Amino acid sequence: MTLKRLVLIFVLTPIAVLLAVSSLFSSWQQPQFQSRLELYQTNIALQAQAWQSEDSSDDNLQGIREAILGDQPLESATKQYQEARQSVQANLDKVNNQLTQLRSQPEITPTPPKPLSDVPPTTKTSKQGQQQLEQSFKQLQKLLAELDLRLGILQAQQGQADTALKTWSELQKRSDINPEFGETAAVLSGLWSDPPRLLQNSQERIQKNLEGWFRSTTLVQLYQLQQRQDALSAVKAAQQESAAQAVLKLAVIGTIPTLAALSGLILLIFLFAQRLLKGKASLLAQNADIPWSTPWDGETILQVFVVGFFFMGQIFVPLALSLLPIPRPASDVRLQAFYVLVSYLLVASGALSVLYFSLKRFFPLPEFWFRFRFQDKWFLWGLGGYCAALPIVVVVSLINQQLWQGQGGSNPLLQLALESQDGIALGIFFSTAAIAAPFFEEILFRGFLLPSLTRYLPVWGSILISSLLFAIAHLSLSEILPLTALGIVLGVVYTRSRNLLAPMLLHSLWNSGTLLSLFILGSN
Repeated sequence: MTLKRLVLIFVLTPIAVLLAVSSLFSSWQQPQFQSRLELYQTNIALQAQAWQSEDSSDDNLQGIREAILGDQPLESATKQYQEARQSVQANLDKVNNQLTQLRSQPEITPTPPKPLSDVPPTTKTSKQGQQQLEQSFKQLQKLLAELDLRLGILQAQQGQADTALKTWSELQKRSDINPEFGETAAVLSGLWSDPPRLLQNSQERIQKNLEGWFRSTTLVQLYQLQQRQDALSAVKAAQQESAAQAVLKLAVIGTIPTLAALSGLILLIFLFAQRLLKGKASLLAQNADIPWSTPWDGETILQVFVVGFFFMGQIFVPLALSLLPIPRPASDVRLQAFYVLVSYLLVASGALSVLYFSLKRFFPLPEFWFRFRFQDKWFLWGLGGYCAALPIVVVVSLINQQLWQGQGGSNPLLQLALESQDGIALGIFFSTAAIAAPFFEEILFRGFLLPSLTRYLPVWGSILISSLLFAIAHLSLSEILPLTALGIVLGVVYTRSRNLLAPMLLHSLWNSGTLLSLFILGSN
C-alpha cells in the first residue's frame, strides 16, 4: 500500500468523518428553519384575514382568501405566537443557566444560542463567552418583548381583553427590557382598557415598535378613540391594500406548488402503472439496470470527496477567506450575499479541480460519463422530476418534522434570503442557489459519485447511497431525510435520462421555487 493511500484512508478520511459527524451533532439542537418561517407566514395570514371585498366581482378572490386562511386565522396565529414565545422563553432560561455556570467555571463557556434556537456549546475564553452570552440574552429579551406585544394584540382582537391586559402588565413589570417596550405595552393597555386611557406619544410608540397587521390594527383602535376620521380612513385603506396583496402572496405561495405537486402525483401514478403494465419497456425501467463503465476504484472516489469536497469546503477555502480583510459577520446584506457566492465558487472550483486531476489519467472516459446533450428530452425529465419530487419530499418532510419536533438545524442561506429584500442581494443569492449549486452538486454527486458506485453496487443501490451522502453533505440533521428523498428523485432522473442537464434543471427549479417563496414571505 502506497504512502498516499495510507494517508488518504487512515488519516484524511477519519478526520473528514469526525468533523462531519461533529457538524451534524452540532445541528442536533438547532432549530429548523421552519420555526422562523411559520411566523412570517402567520404575519402575512394576519394581514390577509383583514381583507374585505367591496363588490360582488371579488367573490372569487374572497373564496380563495377563505380557502387559504381557514375558518379561524386569529386563533391559529395566536397558537403560533404562543409556541414561539415558549421556545424563546426556554432559550432565555438556558442562557441564564449558562451565565450562572460561567461564573462558577470561568475558563470555558458555551457559545450562546441565537434567538429561537438551541446552539450546542463550543469552547471559548471566559471573557468572549460572557460577552456573547450577554448579547444573546439581550436579543432573546427583545424578541420575547416583541412577541408579548403582538400576542396581547391577538388576544384583544379575539375579545380577550383581560388576558391581553395581563400579558402587557407582566411585560411592564420586567425591569430587564428596553423601556420602550414597557412604554408601548402601557400604550396598548390604555387603548384596550375599560375605560380607555390615551397616553402621550401613543402613535409614535405604535409606529416604532409594531409592524404589519399589528401596527394597522392598533392604529385603528387609537384613531377610533381619538375620533380622527381622516387618519382612520387612511389607515383602513392602507390596511385593505396590504391585505389584498397578502391574499395574492399566499395564493401564489400555496397555489403554484400545490398544482405542481398534484401534477407530480398524477405523473407518479402514471409511471408506476406503466411500470406494472409494460415492465422493462416503461420509462421508469429505462437504463435502470445498466451500470457505467468505471475505470477507477474506491481510492479515487475517496480522494475526490475527502480532499476535493470536504477539506476544500471545510478547511482550505474558509482558511483562505479568513485572511481577507472582510468584516465578519458582515452587516451589509449585499456583502453577505457576495461572500456566500465567492465562498461557494471557490469550493466548487477547488473540488472540480481535484476531480479533473483525479480522473485525468483515465481520459478519454468511457461512454455516458458527464454527458451533456441539449438535443434530448432532458427538459421533460427535469420538469417532470421536479413535479414528482414535490409530493414525495412534502410527505417525507411532514414525517421528518414529527421526528425532530422543530430541531435539527437548517441551511443558513435560507434565513438570509428570507430577511433580505435587497434586489441585488437576492440576485446574488439566486446565482448561488439556482445556478452555481445545481451545476456543481450535480456534476459531483450525480455525474461522478453515483456512476462510480455502480462499480460496486447495482444502480438502485448507487442512487440510494449517493442520495444519502448528498443529504449528509449539507450538515444538518433535520435535512437528511428530505434531501435524501430529493436526491433519490435526482438520481432516478439522471440514470434514466443519462443526461446531466436533466437533474441540473430539476435542482435549479427546486432551489428557485424555495427562493421565490422566501422572497414573497419576506416582502411582508
